[in-house]
Amino acid sequence: MSVTDARAGLRDDRRDVHADLAQARVVLAEAAQHTEDLLAALPEPERRTLDQRATAVAAIEATRTMRAEFLDTHVDAVYDELTEGRTRHLRLDELVETAATAFPGLVPTNDRLETERTRPQANKEGHEIDQGVFLSHVLRSPSAGPHLIDAMLRPTPRALALLPDFSRTGRADLGSVRMERSRGAAHLTMCRDDCLNAEDDRQIEDIETAVDLALLDPDVEVCVLRGGEMTHPRYRGKRVFSAGINLKSLYGGSISLVDFLLRRELGYIHKILRGVSVGNGADRRTGMVEKPWIAAVDTFAIGGGAQLLLVFDHVIAASDAYLSLPAAKEGIIPGAANFRLGRVAGGRVSRQVILGGRRIWAGEPDARLLVDEVHEHDDMDLAIERGIDRLRGPAVIANRRMLNLVEEPVDQFRTYMAEFALQQVLRMYSADVLDKVGRFSAAKEATAE
Repeated sequence: MSVTDARAGLRDDRRDVHADLAQARVVLAEAAQHTEDLLAALPEPERRTLDQRATAVAAIEATRTMRAEFLDTHVDAVYDELTEGRTRHLRLDELVETAATAFPGLVPTNDRLETERTRPQANKEGHEIDQGVFLSHVLRSPSAGPHLIDAMLRPTPRALALLPDFSRTGRADLGSVRMERSRGAAHLTMCRDDCLNAEDDRQIEDIETAVDLALLDPDVEVCVLRGGEMTHPRYRGKRVFSAGINLKSLYGGSISLVDFLLRRELGYIHKILRGVSVGNGADRRTGMVEKPWIAAVDTFAIGGGAQLLLVFDHVIAASDAYLSLPAAKEGIIPGAANFRLGRVAGGRVSRQVILGGRRIWAGEPDARLLVDEVHEHDDMDLAIERGIDRLRGPAVIANRRMLNLVEEPVDQFRTYMAEFALQQVLRMYSADVLDKVGRFSAAKEATAE
């Protein structure tokens, strides 16, 4: 099929996607297939002429508009079909995979995404945006959204498989996170010494497993998260909390919307705040198991590391540590920090940090809005132990639950995440981010030569 024929065959009859679901899903599938045929007739993205790029963009955007309008009408019916009337709790990755099969053309298939992952970010078609459109609609729905939120608060199969051994030994080495239970406290140590604990898909998997284990183990009363010692020449032998998102992975195209950006927020970070959902398990009043959390920040908490602190009950920092959220400089959105930072630090400080890239050092007055205690490095271990003892109280969990209910109602978080799902993926494929990707790739090639 020629490009002209493929383009002529593209249908954009928006009225049809508002018809009954049976008819609308056929119309959408046909429109998506026309777009696929057009893209297949074009050269690879990096070899297209300006006119060919414009043709591809026009076709993709027309079909994406149809998807959005289809979901405007049918998102609840779609979600109910995928989850069998909300009797199945599908995690993000399971939900989009099931949707790709049940509703052809609604979201990209795994095969399509695997092809995308072989390309640098700058040369992708942007199929993840369609996942963002879909998940944004699901989260915005007052019926489907809460069900998905709950699905993401359930323990992972990996954690459930590892729980008996962790409960017996009090130890677990998950790769990028090590765990040890000591005197009723679970100590989680982030140990990606190769990249200063910069987060990628691998670390998200490990840390969510660790959070689940800490919450599910009945012998754990308090949880502590800290960075391990680094081997990086500049920080050799020093503990580092987190360098944020792994920019090498981001610009290389291996940071995913579903398995990283959304799983991170709806998975382990939300579990730290809200607890893990166990249905009719240990706590029959709410179906949640939650515990108090302490963060110990050595050296720095950059980006995602600083975002984490906003859900902890107690934050201890070394006297020379600093916090920053450089996501605007990187071209992306700093997770749920836009949602939470203003609540704890106020609007002015939030804008200085998020929009202006301000660093907040542990010793300055504004740090007390984000950090509870500041200590010299030699005193950090003792400060952590004292913090653990303070949070063992029998009424701590009930009171933290009530504080979190007032400070961050679940529906407000869900509404934020619905918009985040779309805006973050659009930023990932925006011109300025792709320009950064191109410069990163060029510098990498120059270094290799």
